[in-house]
Amino acid sequence: MQSLTPSTSISLKSLITTKSPISTNRVGPSRLLVKCVYRFDSANATSNAATTNANVLCGGVGSCRADWQSSCAILASKVASQQQDTEKSGNSDITAVNGHKTLDLVPIDNLPKALTIADLSPAPIHGNKLRVAYQGVPGAYSEAAAGKAYPNCEAVPCDQFEVAFQAVELWIADRAVLPVENSLGGSIHRNYDLLLRHRLHIVGEVQLPVHHSLLALPGVRKEYLTRVISHPQALAQCEHTLTKLGLNVVREAVDDTAGAAEFVAANNLRDTAAIASSRAADLYGLQILADGIQDDSSNVTRFVMLAREPIIPRTDRPFKTSIVFAHDQGTSVLFKVLSAFAFRNISLTKIESRPHRSRPIRLVDDQNEGTAKHFEYMFYVDFEASMAEVRAQNALAEVQEFTSFLRVLGSYPMDMTPWCPSRED
Repeated sequence: MQSLTPSTSISLKSLITTKSPISTNRVGPSRLLVKCVYRFDSANATSNAATTNANVLCGGVGSCRADWQSSCAILASKVASQQQDTEKSGNSDITAVNGHKTLDLVPIDNLPKALTIADLSPAPIHGNKLRVAYQGVPGAYSEAAAGKAYPNCEAVPCDQFEVAFQAVELWIADRAVLPVENSLGGSIHRNYDLLLRHRLHIVGEVQLPVHHSLLALPGVRKEYLTRVISHPQALAQCEHTLTKLGLNVVREAVDDTAGAAEFVAANNLRDTAAIASSRAADLYGLQILADGIQDDSSNVTRFVMLAREPIIPRTDRPFKTSIVFAHDQGTSVLFKVLSAFAFRNISLTKIESRPHRSRPIRLVDDQNEGTAKHFEYMFYVDFEASMAEVRAQNALAEVQEFTSFLRVLGSYPMDMTPWCPSRED
């Protein structure tokens, strides 16, 4: 077979003879592909056409197939040599196939890669350099909860609960750890409302024992105090103990416990004390006037861990699922909803009602008794079951029949770690 050179290519028509077509010897499509792509020397076009004519008219598989394979090998080696010659000489007059000046392809490694979630934030590996948002300043109990939920994480303080939600939604943080209820103070309603307003998912929970301390500037005595400031929950949890200490002083609420300690230290307030953690005392240079001032030693706050994506529920460990629902007929369907869980032996760990903000009041007209006004509520329910369990799926399918709105806030592992009381009695 003739050798190939990078000369001006000839058309395909010149390679095929004008003999009458022979029905038993058809041109194979693969052979035509090779002749179309690669070029022959124009000086040897006549001899090449004769050789090609013989090859095209060959209908056997033996020798013609061997010749075709040899042609492919020669063509491949010739293309490689052409590429090397082009790189060395830089000749731009060579006309390549399909109008391209060279047959070189752009290396795949040099192409820009599409952005993935891993490019925008760290991989969601437990405790591996995650940025975790919490409400408060350093020294807050939420910071301690974030460290317990994600050890060695980078804690990101936020001045408000809603800012922590937005930090995760805007990819500033990977997770958020926020309190939802306390064993003494009850539910933190603000965060329940924010769970419904935002589209984050609950991916876990952590329970943190709360150990309150009364903090003041160095040298200040309890007799000099005229005011105690802290978070409303902390003030409620220490109400009786403050009275026993003889502190009949003004009690003012601030955004968080550690913020109260920071406020006292920054403003050099010698008549004001703060209720916060002992770590806050170390951070802001305050002294501890009284330690363990919570009214009950079994003072535990439950925090939820929030993420942009839900986790895959499992059945190999205890799981908890949180939902929120509402109905057009008010609270009359609550019994039916609870029965859906009771019939399947699913334990409820919490039920919370919050006003239906989009429709807080429902009017009911009665011709005999006039118009009645009923408050509309959203119901938050936590139950001990995984969404991977059939009984949980069936229960929610039945609940959906009775409700006008149903949303699963998350199905996540329960916090089964043991904890000790905040102080010894």
